[in-house]
Amino acid sequence: MSVGAMGTFGRRLLLAVDARGYGSADTARQRDIQTVLPRLLSESADAAGLDRASWVRQSAGDSEFAVLPADSDEQALVETFMRRLDAGLRAHNRDRVPAAQLALRAVVHFGPASEAPNGFVGPGPVEVSRVLESDPLRRALAAAPDAALAVALTAPVFTELVAQRYTNFRPEEFREVVVEKKEYRGRAWLWVPGCDVHTLDLDDPDPDPDSDSDSGSGSRSNSGSDSDPGPASASDPGSPSGSDSGSAPAASGGGDCATNNLYGTVINGNVVFGISK
Repeated sequence: MSVGAMGTFGRRLLLAVDARGYGSADTARQRDIQTVLPRLLSESADAAGLDRASWVRQSAGDSEFAVLPADSDEQALVETFMRRLDAGLRAHNRDRVPAAQLALRAVVHFGPASEAPNGFVGPGPVEVSRVLESDPLRRALAAAPDAALAVALTAPVFTELVAQRYTNFRPEEFREVVVEKKEYRGRAWLWVPGCDVHTLDLDDPDPDPDSDSDSGSGSRSNSGSDSDPGPASASDPGSPSGSDSGSAPAASGGGDCATNNLYGTVINGNVVFGISK
């Protein structure tokens, strides 16, 4: 068998999950998420007949990226695992206040992944990461207030598994979306258990406090651009208070004119002006 410079080529089943709201949670809440997440993933894998101990996993507190063995059951991961994960989340959230409930985003992909010194490389892991952090997936979870899980399947998984009816999912239970994240552009199919995903508004601004928006802080420049309103006039109730605001411009044209000096002060939030000649 021929082996290239990067080693033996192979496609693997990839899974990524991430918890909502971890970055804004306090220490106790973060500890709870780190305790519950591995347990739920293990229970879901057991229910699906998947050996989680054989997965190559990269964990980051509120998330996990896993590369499954070559002979892993793709149908079991997509359907049984995800349904059991949703059931486990709902059981965990029962009788908990909203702030203490756990909600997850998950992505399943089948694609190239090669081992590297610090994990895996290749287009497969990159695609999983971009879809996991994508706005449509985040918004799908946020737009369904009763949902505890939002799942995205990449094109190979949906078109070759779900669309061909190798699972008990109906293809119309999924919603196709365009994913644009950093340098990646592709498609994904979303499923939110217990919700008609086609009715969700995915155009609203992302409410997830942990979203890694590329838009920046939105700070404004004070360089005097066209949007700069300039100094406020003395008659403007929103103008700054304090020292004299200067002289009003003299009237144009002939004839006598008078210059009025305006001064003002602020009393309990109200601007009081006086006039002197």
